[in-house]
Amino acid sequence: MLLWGPPGSGKTTLARLLAKNSDAHWIAMSAVLAGVKDVRAAIAEAKDMVPHQTVLFVDEVHRFNKAQQDAFLPHVESGILTIIGATTENPAFEVNSALLSRTHVYVLHRLEARHIRAIVNHALAACNSSVVCTERGMETLIGLADGDARRALNLLEAAFRLNEQELDGEHIERAAGQAFRQFDKGGDAFYDQISALHKSIRGSDPNASLYWFARMVDGGCDPLYIARRLIRIATEDIGTADPRCLQLAIAARDAYRHLGSPEGELALAETVVYFASVPKSNAVDVAYERAMTFVREHPSYPVPMRFRNAPTKLAKSLGHGDGYRYAHDEEQAFAAGERYFPDEMPDQAFFKPSSRGIEKQIEERLSKLRRLNERAKR
Repeated sequence: MLLWGPPGSGKTTLARLLAKNSDAHWIAMSAVLAGVKDVRAAIAEAKDMVPHQTVLFVDEVHRFNKAQQDAFLPHVESGILTIIGATTENPAFEVNSALLSRTHVYVLHRLEARHIRAIVNHALAACNSSVVCTERGMETLIGLADGDARRALNLLEAAFRLNEQELDGEHIERAAGQAFRQFDKGGDAFYDQISALHKSIRGSDPNASLYWFARMVDGGCDPLYIARRLIRIATEDIGTADPRCLQLAIAARDAYRHLGSPEGELALAETVVYFASVPKSNAVDVAYERAMTFVREHPSYPVPMRFRNAPTKLAKSLGHGDGYRYAHDEEQAFAAGERYFPDEMPDQAFFKPSSRGIEKQIEERLSKLRRLNERAKR
């Protein structure tokens, strides 16, 4: 089986309980440190235990490469051992499909406040000590643990070693130092939170957007990563509804590079709030995809002679540029009736502006130009 869940959700503890309840021989290894040699040694140990059942626990199993994961397959099928893998990453992406097809995946969730409270109270009772934790201390510890039982116990132990008889909120904070909340810079929590920030901005909720931004900064995310995402949002989700947003995103990134933390983060926060508050349009994003699809599916039509560059006498003698209408010389700087697609290609309407923000004005202008074109063709 595979136990998939965030740090401190009880994956290792659950695996140990399963092995103990089954009276199985227990072998544990970390995929971060182990190699194929260690896997082979574990398999040999399991063979020596036959007919006694062996449970091989592999922590961070997603860190094994394909060859290491494949080494388990024949022995899993033969029944020599039972593998329990623990991972903080999505198994569908990180675990070899051959191994994944032979396992059951169980999802563990971050612990709630009541779970952390019960674990801490159990630990205090097991210490046989006169040390007590006040309600304020308990609430502080639960908040710093952020759903991670291991972190809660480590914080409790650190506070306990200071030999205080009463653990209050201030004491817990001193013992914790600076403890970042749950945020794996390379894992699912990272991508889930940046996704939530992106979707909150797209959904025009400045408060939720600011919350997810603060969560990521508090968790230790590189603010420049968020800045890059804001540049993407400016072009993908706001576009020509407010073209200034691209400049603002780049300016916020440069401001952070110039000021550093924490002052530079305010520039990013301002951009987050503004982006969430302005009109949205993905018209350019959709138009670009339409244009790329059309180009891939159709021939490379030649450039009409009137639009070809004529930098030399030879090019001019071949007719390059003949018949070109210079738009600035015509009324309203618009060559009414001119057609700019290849002559063999039918007209296309890739870009369809929305009625939001500046795109409303863009659509009004384009409609006016279309009417001038139609009038010129009569």
